[in-house]
Amino acid sequence: MILESPSKTLIIAEAGVNHNGSIELAKSLIQQSAKAGADIVKFQTFTAKSLVTQSASKAAYQLNTTSSDESQAEMIGKLELSVEMHLELIQECEKYDIRFASTGFDEASVDLLIELGAEFLKIPSGEITNLPYLRHTSSKGLPLIISTGMASLQEVADALLVLESSGTPRNQITVLHCNTEYPTPMEDVNLNAMLAMKAEFEVNVGYSDHTLGIEVPIAAVAMGATVIEKHFTLDRAMPGPDHAASLEPDELKQMVKSIRNIEKAMGDGVKKPSKSEKKNIEIARKSIVASQEIKKGDFFTKDNLAVKRPGSGISPMEWDNMIGQKASKDFAPDDLIVL
Repeated sequence: MILESPSKTLIIAEAGVNHNGSIELAKSLIQQSAKAGADIVKFQTFTAKSLVTQSASKAAYQLNTTSSDESQAEMIGKLELSVEMHLELIQECEKYDIRFASTGFDEASVDLLIELGAEFLKIPSGEITNLPYLRHTSSKGLPLIISTGMASLQEVADALLVLESSGTPRNQITVLHCNTEYPTPMEDVNLNAMLAMKAEFEVNVGYSDHTLGIEVPIAAVAMGATVIEKHFTLDRAMPGPDHAASLEPDELKQMVKSIRNIEKAMGDGVKKPSKSEKKNIEIARKSIVASQEIKKGDFFTKDNLAVKRPGSGISPMEWDNMIGQKASKDFAPDDLIVL
């Protein structure tokens, strides 16, 4: 997967539609995601008329966080980003040294993102069964990230087959495990499904998180996620469909810090004393010592030997070899035995 990150895990701060249609709020989200240390800040590109019918219902979680008097089409219409707004946001990302990305929800939106210089394309969970969209997106020659919320393993397999046959090799696709309930109950996260997809499809995997808090994406990194996507907002109390299930800036910063720490903690997998702990070997380990006075020429026995700290003498692993040997000198109690 060619999605360069300054570190092992690509962290995507999902601003999504939490700008509420305000360019200034969107810019603030960019600033805060950069401050938190995310690699990418991602928005959503769509037009309401291309995305939903006038009669489409809202999701249950959206009913609780938006006006009950508006339809899904009306709600989404307020959250569209114009071409001019996209250009402003790209400039703001350049100013704050964070990469811009957006999810295109329809073919025209994908084309717009290509024109704006997208480095990869993100396929949202809702489009995983959209055959024309999958073909169109995969024909663009860019790396793909695909979310798999609501999908069965077979549906993921079908989507991957379409993407590959339409022009995107599997090594250019990252599959994100995801649950689309906002917020996702812990018992429904099923992080092991991420590993199942990695094994089944031999692809890079990641995790798009909608739980409350930061522990699940951190766990996903420890399990091998190469991409983490997490919604964030300036204030969870703001009106709008996704704010309530998003992180606030300080939490996003803590998530990024924790992921970077986990990356360091994973190490190279070679079991050996670390540089920092080598100094503790002599202190914590033990050596063979005299348990009583031993005269030169005496035989070492289990009765006149003991095992005590420090570990700077003969290792207790040599105990059997020491029993029956003759002392080469006198030893006082607690002296380290030497041959």
